[in-house]
Amino acid sequence: MSDQNTAFTAAPLIREIGRGKKGARDMSQADARAVYAAMLERRVSDLELGALLIGMRIKGESVAEIAGFLEAAEASFEPLSAPANTFAPLLIPSYNGSRQLPNLTPLLALLLAREGVPVLVHGVTEDPGRVTTAEIFGALGFAALSDRAQASHALTQRIPVFMPISVLAPKIYQLLQLRRVLGLRNSTHTLVKIMQPFHQPALRLVSYTHPEYLPVLSDYFQRVEDPARGDVFLMRGTEGETVANPKRANAVTWFSQGQSTELIERQAPNDVLPALPTSNDPHTTALWIQQALLGQQPIPVPILEQVAHCLRVAKQLRS
Repeated sequence: MSDQNTAFTAAPLIREIGRGKKGARDMSQADARAVYAAMLERRVSDLELGALLIGMRIKGESVAEIAGFLEAAEASFEPLSAPANTFAPLLIPSYNGSRQLPNLTPLLALLLAREGVPVLVHGVTEDPGRVTTAEIFGALGFAALSDRAQASHALTQRIPVFMPISVLAPKIYQLLQLRRVLGLRNSTHTLVKIMQPFHQPALRLVSYTHPEYLPVLSDYFQRVEDPARGDVFLMRGTEGETVANPKRANAVTWFSQGQSTELIERQAPNDVLPALPTSNDPHTTALWIQQALLGQQPIPVPILEQVAHCLRVAKQLRS
């Protein structure tokens, strides 16, 4: 266990990861856990912290580094308890929002929750230039949780629960905020999309943005991840979000018990586009989602298929 009052000497690790894309060496899982814990606990100087984040941004994370970082990240907050239910809890990370397409992550969450799935959406509340899931939930009348203690009860209500990362994991939130200082994303943006904050097995919807993350995350989920933590659906993000692209289905790989299955194949471009909100602003999107839930707007087929797979696997996980 780390001593939270002891400064961490980061120079040896910076020397290894800071040699550029071709010359850098990967850290061991143990070293990755130690350095990320020190970063979370701010036992490194600001200068060292910036060097570590930029060095990893240039080098890219190995599977062992992701495993070590994730261990430290999840150890930095108390896990949540899911209510007894027919379905395992389902996690939807939402850290991107949308720039162009309407953000239909709230629609996915609402469709699953009304079937009885305990749905936890976690993410950021605002992101300049993007429409966040939190903003659309607000327009729909769903307030974000302000207290972790509310989570277990809220998850029994057949409505999706949105928990800001600042409430779920405050130390992780502080590292996410460094993007506004450095101007670049860091490894934390990957970790929040793959972490599992429940005591119980859960189904995680995980997205990646850059193609180089597909083989790394696939290797991690198939070879390193403890199967007891639950299952994962991995897909290319819809503007970074884990909701199916309403215009054409994304490829989705299902990871379960160390095995991978191609759940959905990538769909070719469709000449017939679905009816979507006329604007991606929170209020227009929220109104369209309300109409879709009432059957007054057609729900895009890829999202309906995503819901069906989630229901089947979440029920299977629980049983």
